[in-house]
Amino acid sequence: MPAVLVIAILLATFCSTASAGEVWPQFRGPNGQGISDAKGLPIEWSETKNVRWKTPIHGRAWSSPVVWHDQIWLTTATNDGKELSALKIDRETGKILLDKVVFHIAQPQFCFDFNSYASSTPVIEEGRIYVHYGSHGTACLDTKTGETIWTRQDLPCNHHRGAGSSPILFGGLLFIHFDGYDLQYVVALDKATGRTVWKRDRDIDYGTSDGDAKKAYATPTIIEVAGRPLLISPAAAGTTAYDPSTGEPVWRIRHGGMNAASPPLFGHGLLYLNTADGGFREFAVPPTGTGDITASVVWKQQQAMPVRCAPLLIDDLLFMVNEAGILSCLDAATGELVWRHRLGGHYSASPVYADGRIYFSSQDGDLPVIAAARHYEPLATNQLDDGCMASPAIAGRSLFIRTKKSLYCIEQGE
Repeated sequence: MPAVLVIAILLATFCSTASAGEVWPQFRGPNGQGISDAKGLPIEWSETKNVRWKTPIHGRAWSSPVVWHDQIWLTTATNDGKELSALKIDRETGKILLDKVVFHIAQPQFCFDFNSYASSTPVIEEGRIYVHYGSHGTACLDTKTGETIWTRQDLPCNHHRGAGSSPILFGGLLFIHFDGYDLQYVVALDKATGRTVWKRDRDIDYGTSDGDAKKAYATPTIIEVAGRPLLISPAAAGTTAYDPSTGEPVWRIRHGGMNAASPPLFGHGLLYLNTADGGFREFAVPPTGTGDITASVVWKQQQAMPVRCAPLLIDDLLFMVNEAGILSCLDAATGELVWRHRLGGHYSASPVYADGRIYFSSQDGDLPVIAAARHYEPLATNQLDDGCMASPAIAGRSLFIRTKKSLYCIEQGE
């Protein structure tokens, strides 16, 4: 079969699976963009309104839930990081069906208080879930039996303050970032066996010997450019596009910054990237060409841009909230500010979008909903008992919200 046809089939399968309304398979959902085609989600909720179920979750973890039809999976960890677990939850009832310790860690790396030992979101597909806890371990589990299919604990790096990058799947491969204090690389594993297919050192000129400035927490994204898939892989100081089948670099952008956390966004022929602390902050570039394409950057925006919270690309607008609760709406073509509003509060979770609405979740327990519009239009401000570090998931008519202590199914009551 011709290679171009194989690539086309893989991309078609990837996109059709990701667009299904009954699954939210990875961090930021279908295609990693934070967008759902769901209809009928509630706008208002509280501890006593539009909560279908609420399930306490043990441990301390900031990973987001993933949904595969009737199953919800998430990871958690003990406060000291010595037990790293995976939980399977019945989507209809909220009942915990499986609570499995995947790894016992005798001497966990240091993790600072703002992070957790299970901040990386799993990725799920039919029959398999792939859980990741940074260099402490990666595993593939059978979603029916909970049995471990394979594990890897030989991919080292010193995360220094804890891991945060999430894995993604494409074309039979599992892609994972390791951007630590001492080592920085990308690896592609055979999803069936866990075997390393390729490993690529970052080979980025960070401009410093300080390992703290080399760290990143970003999740990669697969896009298609001129019929060719590219693995877009943000890191500190630069972003690289790799050939996903071989790991060969195609192009690179030198943008500066550190602690990059946002998955790339793609639309209108432009790639939208966030450099977190320093650098270009938020910028757009055509994802074409080879070698160094830094000079192709179309626009940059630096004022009040987020460090941890990923933006949303809705039609021709970019919406985002920064850690201090400042909302910004930018023109996606020019980067110019359309409007800005101060919500207040503290934010780490990324917003999600469905049916013309944007759903935010704060560390303080406030969960505002606004219209995705060219003017600021608040729709509701909701409240739960606990705050959120994890980004929500959407499937069917339900919003799945993980707070610091519980998982909620939010659904419109009859």
